[in-house]
Amino acid sequence: MKLPTLLTLACVGVVTLSACGSKKPAPAPAPTPVATVPTNTAADRARADSIERAEAAKRDSIARAAARQDSINRAKAAAQAAEAEARSTMAAAVHFALDQSDLSAEDRALLDRKATILTRVRGLRIRVEGNADDRGSDEYNLALSMRRAAETRRYLLERGVSEGQIETISNGEERPVCQEPDETCWSRNRRAEFTIIAGGERLVLP
Repeated sequence: MKLPTLLTLACVGVVTLSACGSKKPAPAPAPTPVATVPTNTAADRARADSIERAEAAKRDSIARAAARQDSINRAKAAAQAAEAEARSTMAAAVHFALDQSDLSAEDRALLDRKATILTRVRGLRIRVEGNADDRGSDEYNLALSMRRAAETRRYLLERGVSEGQIETISNGEERPVCQEPDETCWSRNRRAEFTIIAGGERLVLP
C-alpha cells in the first residue's frame, strides 16, 4: 500500500473518532411516576359511613325520646287540666229563687255533670249544704235550707248516684258568702254548696 493511502485512512479514522467523541449521549428516559396511594381508601370510606350511620341513629333515638317525652308531658298536662276542671265542677254551687227550693235549668245541667263524675268515681262522697239569705226567722231559714239540700240530693240520686255518696246538712242563714243588704248579695246566699268528704284523690270529667 502506498504511503499517501495509509495517511488518508489514518486521517479518516481520526476524523471519525473525533466526531464520535464529540457526540452527546442520548437523554435518559423520564422516570415513570409512582401512583399516589389515595388516603380515602375503601376501608376509610366504610369506617366513615359506619360512623355517620351511628351518629344518625343516635340523633334519631334522641329525637324519638324527645317526642315521647313531649307526648307524655302533653298527656300529663291534659289530665291535670281535666282533673282541675272536674274539681271546679264538683265545687260549683247551685242557687235558688227567693223562698224556693226548685232547681233551675242551668243548675240541673250543672248537677248532671256532677252526677256523671260521682257515678264514675264510686268511692267519691260529698256533703250538700243548704243555705239561705238572712231574711226570715232562723227556724224558717233552717227548714228552707234543708229543703234545698234535699232537693239537690234527690236530683243526683235520680241521675244514678248512690245514696251512700251524699249526705246533707242545713246551715240556714249562718254561712253567708255576702253580707250586703241587697238582692245581688241575697241571691248569692240562697244556695246549695258541695264539699268532697272522701274519695277525691282522683277525679274525671264527664
